[in-house]
Amino acid sequence: MGRRRLEFAIVMIIGLLVSCGPKGVPLSEGITPIPTNMAVQEVIPPPPTPMMAEPTPTVPPEEPLAARVNGQPILLADYQEEIARFEAAMAAQGFDLESEDGKARLAQMRRQVLDSMIERVLIAQAAVREGVTVSEEELEAMILESIGEGGGQASFEEWLQTSGLTYEDFREELRFQLLAQKIFERVTGSIPTTAEQVHARHILVETEEEAQAILARLQVGEDFAALARELSQDENTREAGGDLGFFSRGQLICPEVEEAAFALQPGEISGVVRSQFGYHIVQVLEKVADRPLPPELLNALREQAFARWMQEQWDKATIERFVD
Repeated sequence: MGRRRLEFAIVMIIGLLVSCGPKGVPLSEGITPIPTNMAVQEVIPPPPTPMMAEPTPTVPPEEPLAARVNGQPILLADYQEEIARFEAAMAAQGFDLESEDGKARLAQMRRQVLDSMIERVLIAQAAVREGVTVSEEELEAMILESIGEGGGQASFEEWLQTSGLTYEDFREELRFQLLAQKIFERVTGSIPTTAEQVHARHILVETEEEAQAILARLQVGEDFAALARELSQDENTREAGGDLGFFSRGQLICPEVEEAAFALQPGEISGVVRSQFGYHIVQVLEKVADRPLPPELLNALREQAFARWMQEQWDKATIERFVD
């Protein structure tokens, strides 16, 4: 990963990612301890006299909050720090923060920054419930790997200085990324890696009359692929003879074609199938009961599963916002 891993960490920290972006409050900081010099000291009053009341102990003021998640605070100072980093990043990229567009972007991203900080807390809280942790050994190994692949210690220190980060910032960001990855793997671990799939092709036309005419030609033995190349209006598959490749249930944007394909056996041709796109004729070439899912589809299914899980955490949480 190398330099890219370091760049990824800073992107996460300054809040440029849409999901799991800016740094929130680590779970270990869930309840901010009162600094020693601000702790309430026991007051031993002098002997009371008719003219002197007992002094009232001084209670330190609470730190301002940006939000509270299931009782766990997100400090306003931390939120403002993230906003400042984001504004600096936008300015460095040439955005005019005083323009109407710049102000609109800032307003939108302020909410996204806070949302991301809330999500980080929700993930950290879930990790506690599930007993998921990151050991010091795991963290140190990741740090050493990142530094080594990023060009060595000198390059790493230069990068930290340029990025405006401390070593502790970087360390805590990597700790969270490792924790979030473990939660992701736990949430998505049950997603199957294989599924029933069909390999099909289709011809799409505008009217039912056109489709019926093509179906009649197929029934007397004309070649499906040749007719697709000649007549199909699906520009994405026409040159490939209408080939849709292998797909599993729920993958096509046209459910009618998908349903028709799964109802056929290899070599069979459907009747005319109507959809929002027009009229189709479908032919199944292969059907495999337990075929490995392609990596891009498997990743998409995992991301969808995690997004659903994340939404559940939001729905179940008690979240208080104190900033717009």
